[in-house]
Amino acid sequence: MSHVGYCVSGALDVETTDGGKISISAGDSYTIPPGHNARVVGDQPFQGIEFLSAADFARPSE
Repeated sequence: MSHVGYCVSGALDVETTDGGKISISAGDSYTIPPGHNARVVGDQPFQGIEFLSAADFARPSE
């Protein structure tokens, strides 16, 4: 699933399945393509506002 958003705080490193790397930190807008793994960098939690895919990604598990 794709993600389009804005990072409010924290930092995230993303690696795409094609070997690409994306670093996101506070103040960055971002687009993350489908097929990726991400990890939080540092001690501060990653907080972002998602404009695309948030409804699917952030829904409660059943």
